[in-house]
Amino acid sequence: MTEVKQVLQQQLDTAWALLDYHVRQWHDDDLFWEPAPSHWTMHRVEGGWAPDFADVEPTPVPAPTIAWLTWHIGWWWSTALAHLKQTGVPAREDIAWPGTCASITEWLGEIHEAWRTALSATDRLDDPSAFPWPEEAGRTVADMCAWVNIELTKNAAEIGQLLIIRNARR
Repeated sequence: MTEVKQVLQQQLDTAWALLDYHVRQWHDDDLFWEPAPSHWTMHRVEGGWAPDFADVEPTPVPAPTIAWLTWHIGWWWSTALAHLKQTGVPAREDIAWPGTCASITEWLGEIHEAWRTALSATDRLDDPSAFPWPEEAGRTVADMCAWVNIELTKNAAEIGQLLIIRNARR
């Protein structure tokens, strides 16, 4: 299992580097840029921020803002971390999105470091895992960890594409 863990850690490093590349280029005014009339974003509410969200994804799927994507990363990664560490899974409503590029960078960096530490320490890669596939049997913690790398890569690409389009339209 050591080889699997090494591959997972190397993939994580690559996915994180992709996100970091885009994070170094963003500005606070990029967070709420609306790429389409139908979009999901974050909304200021008493005591913080709330995301647009639907339990059943609408068709067509709304285009996310960078703000929404960064909240989404924090939500699913915090949830995966709780599953890996076998601790309480945070409710979606309890994920506190920080709201500025600097604070988002710090927040996601803290989750990244906690994930790296937990991944390095785990000896559960062969254990069953239902997250993020509650209906599928036969998945393992290693599958969940690989999904984290794929999901982070996908979200980094989405953020990068939004920044490219926004900058091209300026």
